[in-house]
Amino acid sequence: MKNASYSAIGGVFEYLNSDCDYSKWSQYLIETLAREKAGSDGVDIGCGNGYFTRALYKAGYSVKGMDISPEVLTTATEIARKEGVGAEFLAGDITKLHLCGRVGFITAINDCINYVPPGKLAKTFAGVRDSLRRGGVFIFDISSENKLKNIIGNNTFVKDYGDAAVMWLNTFKGDRVEMDITLFLRGANGLYTRRDESQTQYVHTEEAILSALRGAGFAVRSEGDLGGSKEERINFICRKQ
Repeated sequence: MKNASYSAIGGVFEYLNSDCDYSKWSQYLIETLAREKAGSDGVDIGCGNGYFTRALYKAGYSVKGMDISPEVLTTATEIARKEGVGAEFLAGDITKLHLCGRVGFITAINDCINYVPPGKLAKTFAGVRDSLRRGGVFIFDISSENKLKNIIGNNTFVKDYGDAAVMWLNTFKGDRVEMDITLFLRGANGLYTRRDESQTQYVHTEEAILSALRGAGFAVRSEGDLGGSKEERINFICRKQ
């Protein structure tokens, strides 16, 4: 039986994504926040194992990491402690966002919004808006419709990391991609344990995202991956009006 999202791979999520150039991606995020003159305090939602949270903290921001998965938060806390990062990590769901006070910026990096069903976008963006101070900045990205339909959907990916191996089977269902993930993780005794989970990512068009953001009271612009092409990833830079 498959488990909930990130219950199986949450503890090694950052390790499994080590080829996505976290350093370049985090620098793009830091430069964008600086250019937008975002406040010095914020929340990194869907933080995973905390790479971007740690990068923001090291860049001088007062930032907290937030994620819905206890497994990823446990690892995020452990890595931050080892690196001397004092950021706090909290359990939370971006679709039901309630912060203790408003902040200057909110980030949701690496497909966080693709996990939000289309029917919940308006409420989600309204919750983010209400959690920001006036003029606050919201930065996030989505995997594009093209990526989910033509690259991820109806394809199988297998990768061997040495200490771990992942098999990722994806089925495109029109408005979403259903993902079945199997992880084999080598233990200290050299034996492998198997973990299984299911995930669903939803297709959001750029136009639908822009419409929902403007309806929630954001001024917004979009750009491609790290400021480049929109073929696979689209970034949204939003300001609370």
